[in-house]
Formats: sequence, C-alpha cells, structure tokens
Amino acid sequence: MHDSLPFLTADLPGVGGIIKVQPEDFLVEELPRYEASGAGTHTYAFIEKRGIGTREALNRIARAVGVLRKDIGAAGLKDARAVTRQWISIEHVEPQQVEQVSIPAVQILQTTRHTNKLKPGHLRGNRFVIRLRNPVLPLEEAARIAGEALQILTQKGVPNYFGPQRFGNRDDNHWLGRAVIRNDASEFMDLFLGRPMEGVESESIFHARSQYEQGHYEEALACWPRHLSDRCRALRAMAKTKGDKKRAYYGVDKHLKSLFISAYQSALFNQILAARMPHIDKLLLGDMAYKHENGACFRVDEPETEQPRCDRFEISPTGPLLGERTTRLTGPAGEIEDPILDAEGLSEGELRQMKRLGARGGRRPLRFQPRDIDVATGQDDLGGYLELHFELDPGCYATTLITEVTKDRSLEDSE
Repeated sequence: MHDSLPFLTADLPGVGGIIKVQPEDFLVEELPRYEASGAGTHTYAFIEKRGIGTREALNRIARAVGVLRKDIGAAGLKDARAVTRQWISIEHVEPQQVEQVSIPAVQILQTTRHTNKLKPGHLRGNRFVIRLRNPVLPLEEAARIAGEALQILTQKGVPNYFGPQRFGNRDDNHWLGRAVIRNDASEFMDLFLGRPMEGVESESIFHARSQYEQGHYEEALACWPRHLSDRCRALRAMAKTKGDKKRAYYGVDKHLKSLFISAYQSALFNQILAARMPHIDKLLLGDMAYKHENGACFRVDEPETEQPRCDRFEISPTGPLLGERTTRLTGPAGEIEDPILDAEGLSEGELRQMKRLGARGGRRPLRFQPRDIDVATGQDDLGGYLELHFELDPGCYATTLITEVTKDRSLEDSE
C-alpha cells in the first residue's frame, strides 16, 4: 500500500541511494523547547549515543548512576541505527557524578541543572545531517536535483504521510484495526494468527501461521516465538477452547487493539492525502485548516482570503483521523474526502467502538515544513555521498522527506 503513494516532487527524477550504512550517516540532534535554568534538583545531561536506542541508553545510565529507570526523563525516543544527541534529566544526582560515568556507546557531552523532569514532547524539533550513499546519478547532478526537491518541499511542504512502521511488516495492521472496529472476531484472529506470507516473516512464524490455518493450535503455539506474547496468549486460548475465535479475540490486549485502530485511521488519512496531491499547499472551500502555531483548526469559508497565510505556512489543509469527533469537510474539499470515508460505511455503533478504544477522531495537517535546508557532497573511505541538512518539528519523519529526494519508499522502513 505505502509503495503506491504519490510523491509531491514526482516531476523530478529520484537520485536513489541508501542511508545508514554506518551510524554516522544518520545524525540527529534534539532542539530543546526551553533552556535549562542552571539551578534545581534535576541534573540535565546532553548525551550522544551511537548504535543503540534511547531506552537502552537510559537503562545503562540508570545502572551507572544507581537510580531507577523511571527517575530519568527524556523528551523523545531516538533511533538505534544512528548517532543521536539529546537532553535527559536525572533527579537527585549530582552533575559531577553523571559526568564521571563511562558507558559503552554513550557519551556525556554537557551537564547543567533544572527545576523539573524532562517529559515526552519537551522539544522544539530535531536537526538532521544525513548522508545518502551510492546515488544512481553522478554526485554533482544528484546534489542539484536534491537541492531542487528540498526547495519545493520547503515552499509547498512535505506530504505528512504515516510511514510503513504504522502498518507492520505484513502491511495489515489497518485491516486488523478494521476488524476490531467491526467486532469481527473471526477476521481478526485469522489475520492475527494465520494467513502466512512467505518471505515476509521468519520461517518459524510462517510455519506457525500455516499450522493455525490447519486448525493445529498447539502446534502453532509451539512454533511461535515466545517474546510475541500477545499471539502466544491468543493461541493458548484457541487451543483451550478448541478454536473459539470469539473467546480468543476478547482476550487480546485493548491497548494493542487501539494501536490497530490507529493504523486504520492512518491508512485512511494516507488515502485522502494522496487524493489531494500535488496540491497539498492549496486551501479549498469547506476545508478545515490547521494553525501551526497552536494546533487549532477552523473552517475555511473564504479560501482566497486565507491562501496567503497558507503560502506563509501559518496554516495548512488537513486530513481526517476518523472517529466520532472528526469534523467532516464540506464543499469542494468534502467532494474529495467524503467518498473515501463514506466507502468505509462505518455505523454510529462502530464509531462508538473506536471511541471506547481511545480513537475519538480529529484532524491532521496534510504537510510539514523543513527548515534550514542545505545539500553538500563529500568523500570518505566508503566513497562519495550526498549530505542533507535540515530541521523538522517533533513527530515529523526525516525518511518521509528523504524519499522525496530518492523516490525510494523502502528507505522509510529504516526509521
């Protein structure tokens, strides 16, 4: 599904290439929402980690300074296959103690103090320096095209697609979400535990799904990896009840079901965003516009009057995160969006089911804007590369921008 989504810069050729050959090829630095005051009971440490995820880095720091993991705060989670820099907070630990720790793959760059714990979302954005290796075009030509693409994306915005991570390696999380919304226990369990896809999952999972299809639930359970506890629990229920899918379905964790519903919402959003391409920078009569300064939305009754604000990236058209509270569009904007939503045929009861599982609905901007863009070329012992520099707001994926340059959506699997 994701591979078929249109590019905003479709008129430009893709430069190809690969990312993350080594951690240094993907550098991310968090931009804090506020500066530490220099006083308080929380030690703030600016760390650099290399080749490990944020959770593992914080676990190592907690052990090194002798605190519980929950006593360490962080504004965001950063990729393992990268070099990343971010602030963390530790309560009731002296800065000197933090500065002295020696931890594999983690370096303490700076310490200070502040009055409160860092919490998720306490960041202004992220600064990226990304090396793109092995382009399919000569390096200088690739740099020129990349620069043109980034200029267009800065002016019009990057399509705010949900990435393939949302839909799982089988690309079926949204179908699982649809089954949850419809309380279709049979369809859910068959997707959750069966329908093997050769070459997509490991051999043991392929075999486990095949055993499920044949009604051999004990055999399927024996093949399923133990760390996938939700699947194992469901298979035990299937075995115990001799194939009662409804009993097994009601035992699946509600949080997991809500994640599947979120994937369903995301798939619909992507469909509607694709239908608005390549004019995601144009307001239509009946749109709901998003204010970038505060996240509020308002109905567009005079698109010609509001378009200059859209051109300045103060506001943007939106797509739906479907739910009971989703404001529907009217006029020409609704003529694009409504057929896609109406085709789902969700009843009031199904919308209430979404709400019960936390999916109340809302609207999301169709685009985001990169800042401080630059393109350079370089050479090292691995050969020549393009180097892309840019800043993004929190929650915006760098790989979504990069694929507009490469025209290769498989790169999005790496973030």
